[in-house]
Amino acid sequence: MAEVLVYVDHVDGAVRKPTLELLTLARRVGEPVAVALGNGAGDTAATLAEHGAVKVLTHEAAEYADYLVVPKVDALQAAVAAVSPAAVLVPSSAEGKEIAARLALRLGSGVITDAVDLEAGDEGPVATQSVFAAAFTTKSRVSKGTPVITVKPNSAAVEAAPAAGAVEALSVTFSAAATGTKVTSRTPRESTGRPELTEAAIVVSGGRGVNGAENFAIIEALADSLGAAVGASRAAVDAGWYPHTNQVGQTGKSVSPQLYIASGISGAIQHRAGMQTSKTIVAINKDAEAPIFELVDYGVVGDLFDVVPQLTEEVKTRKG
Repeated sequence: MAEVLVYVDHVDGAVRKPTLELLTLARRVGEPVAVALGNGAGDTAATLAEHGAVKVLTHEAAEYADYLVVPKVDALQAAVAAVSPAAVLVPSSAEGKEIAARLALRLGSGVITDAVDLEAGDEGPVATQSVFAAAFTTKSRVSKGTPVITVKPNSAAVEAAPAAGAVEALSVTFSAAATGTKVTSRTPRESTGRPELTEAAIVVSGGRGVNGAENFAIIEALADSLGAAVGASRAAVDAGWYPHTNQVGQTGKSVSPQLYIASGISGAIQHRAGMQTSKTIVAINKDAEAPIFELVDYGVVGDLFDVVPQLTEEVKTRKG
């Protein structure tokens, strides 16, 4: 069976959930070979092996932290040369998509971004995407070179599948461009204790109907009762009610959680583009004609200031 490279997204050896999802998808089309780079790369092996990696290629160097994405592209190019994989899978983050694009260009290959599913095909892996503001679902494959595919978080369930996970050192020679852009400083993001928006299994979002920054406490209370991330529509962000980092939509972040709760959001097309692939969608809006109700699984016509607190209390009661 052909091997499939999986780029490992980790923080000092702690593997992030989207990588484990990629290992699940990789097993559908070949044998997963993980590529872990940077500080703590060797510490990822046990987790990766537990989730199906037959091999773990590691390389630690200061360049991965001190410079931007080019060193990582150099390493993945070296891994492709060493393995000759059937495909390269990368998490579909902002950085991941830049890495994928640069790698595909170097390999003379095609690239598919924001896939939501992956399956084996007679002529290579076939990726499913939601396109044109999630109005259409397409299936496509790369017709030239080694396919490079980025996959959205929450596109597959994490499945344990113990494998050998043999650790091998990857030989990497950095290109002249690797040190072209240096990271001069870092400021840690203040933790809210909530899940990362793009990786969360549940997202609770507020929009124009929240009617003020102070009222987002209602949205946060529901999110905290569910162990969810908090999102916001562009209207709420533009009004200064919530940070841009939490914006869901075409000009914000794309999410695909198991459950998406939209409160006071009308359902403009640009917002729908960022959340329409959610598995279950619930909307709370006092306007029965709001466009958001066209795509929901469950809709509540009512004032969010009445409905959301009651929902929060009900969740707490059932959990308690």
